[in-house]
Amino acid sequence: MENIVLGIGITALAGALAAVAGAAEDTESNIGSQGDPNSQVQLAPQMGYIHRIFNKAVAGEPPAYGLWCALGAGLTWAFLAMQLNAVLAIVLGCAITIFVQGVYATTAYLGRTASLAKFGQPVYIDILKSMTSVTMAHAFVAVFCTVTICYLMNSALGHPFPLPILGFIWGIALGAAGSATGNPYYGKERQYQNQKFGAGVPIAASGNIVRYAEAGVRNSLDNGWFTAKLGGAASGLCFGFIVFLELWRTVLFEKVGAGWGAIVVGILIILVFMVVDRFIEVWARKTYGPYTKPEEA
Repeated sequence: MENIVLGIGITALAGALAAVAGAAEDTESNIGSQGDPNSQVQLAPQMGYIHRIFNKAVAGEPPAYGLWCALGAGLTWAFLAMQLNAVLAIVLGCAITIFVQGVYATTAYLGRTASLAKFGQPVYIDILKSMTSVTMAHAFVAVFCTVTICYLMNSALGHPFPLPILGFIWGIALGAAGSATGNPYYGKERQYQNQKFGAGVPIAASGNIVRYAEAGVRNSLDNGWFTAKLGGAASGLCFGFIVFLELWRTVLFEKVGAGWGAIVVGILIILVFMVVDRFIEVWARKTYGPYTKPEEA
């Protein structure tokens, strides 16, 4: 009973850390214009729309955060082997990782912008200096929380996988949660606020992202401020639920039927979410109907 109570406590803490990690990851991704919506930012100068959006994507969010979390967990593992305090080991491992992330962000922004020089897109030094530090700060929070989750799973729950592998797995899950959940707020709700809601992005509007903010020219901090309110929170809830439900079913049902109990519960959770998702989709389609042009309304 004592082990179950401890396991549930670790599960709750891991879920809370995952919620923070998901929110920070999505905000970092949107400020850095990484993930699916980045293609429109890259296309904008080619269509004649010069902008001040920080464009650092070198990969999608799942492989990128798989790398950052695996590197952070691997360095933490090495520091723990050197008999460092666990908290200090995690902080140092994640801090070194974020310096690597900052190098990738800098070279990605400079390289991508240089490739657009023929279209007149300049390199804004103030954008490079200000946005890189902001993305590094958010990335540190995301990686630190994720590596801490991996450490708790490894040390407190006795997970057999070493820290680097856990970091790689949960880093991919973190990036996938932010990409699937938070990106629509950045890509559809923020970049294309000049389009009618529900209309999608017409071919004629490709690259014609919103480049002006409430006051002055828009930059990536404006995007981060906007998406952190909804996209970040949604991504945090998504990743938090993933981590919490995964550990919850393992802690409570792993010993039932030689592990099959946890597997069955996992399948039941997936089926429940499928039914709920389908119900919400059908309700939304019946309630709001298909998109109609203004003259047809």
